[in-house]
Amino acid sequence: MAIGGAQRGLLDQARWFKSQGCKMTVAFFYDKEHLHEKWKQTVDFPIHNLQAYELGAGFIRQTLKLIQGLWQLWILLRHARFDVVETFTHDSNLIALPLAWLARVPVRIATHRGKIEAFPRWRQSLHSLLINIGIARTLVAVSEQTRAQAVEEGVRADRVTVIPNGVTPLDTVLVNRPEARKNLGLAEADIFLLSIGRLTYQKGQEYFVQAMSKVVNIFPNAKAGICGDGPLRPQLEAQILRLGLSDSVKLLGSWDDISPILASADIFVLPSRWEGLSRALMEAMAAGIPVIATQVDGIKNLVTDGVNGLLIPAEDSEKLENSILQLIENPEMMKRLAAAAQTHVLHVHSTDAMCKKHYDLIMSFLDSK
Repeated sequence: MAIGGAQRGLLDQARWFKSQGCKMTVAFFYDKEHLHEKWKQTVDFPIHNLQAYELGAGFIRQTLKLIQGLWQLWILLRHARFDVVETFTHDSNLIALPLAWLARVPVRIATHRGKIEAFPRWRQSLHSLLINIGIARTLVAVSEQTRAQAVEEGVRADRVTVIPNGVTPLDTVLVNRPEARKNLGLAEADIFLLSIGRLTYQKGQEYFVQAMSKVVNIFPNAKAGICGDGPLRPQLEAQILRLGLSDSVKLLGSWDDISPILASADIFVLPSRWEGLSRALMEAMAAGIPVIATQVDGIKNLVTDGVNGLLIPAEDSEKLENSILQLIENPEMMKRLAAAAQTHVLHVHSTDAMCKKHYDLIMSFLDSK
């Protein structure tokens, strides 16, 4: 359990299926960010914490925790007699689906959400093998690029189904924008640029920070916020300090509810080195915020350069800086791109559209049984 795109997508999908009359159960291998009690109060279906991992535990204790968690999952699978099990990460594909197969769950669906940073080659090969031999009935990829990546990893093409990510628009309209911006330390005239993502190598936030060093020279009222946490926080803090940007760029940490921060933003920036199909980017587009994103993976299917956003090469702070300046200097372009982005996401990438495709896929498998 963590504040991340896969987790929020899982809960959105579970809510949708519950609204259609399905009996839902959600299970997580461990509660990374102490969210279990809070999440239980926000949904009307069971959420299980299998407690299969403990941060900082030694080898013996960790092995016992894993065995205990897998045993709890096995009991859950055997007693509940599920029709469908869907897993949302590579690790859960590897661990939960074989147990679901042993428990004779009729429909087992794995998912692929993009490249996994530092994922060992042997686990990648094992993952592909489990998909190919039918432990999963299919592997759902969130974009055509992710499908191609899965095939490159060794998954047979006929075992992959593409269902693009969808999002439920956040309630940014109900947010008091002036108050939300004041809580972030923003002045009324400030131009607020926002990026959301874990502070990891994949997300490329260092290029955003570097671009801001030039932007603030031209627009001193430009401010940037990076929402998220992760292992690269010390490096980003040092970079911000070294560039003299302590007053202009803030690391905002993790937010359980990002509605206020989205409502405060004027421009959204996604400087990732790779993405499957970014949920954070789609949520920004659905909120009517003009976006700048790197031209990688599934993002190319979501953003059309100059139509509903701006695309730049990955790892290019100069192009990012130029794109930021282009938007700030062209308010009418910002409005046009924002409106087109919102329309595109709400019509093509809604949670309802995504879940209907999952439902049809599931029913096709159940009917075949």
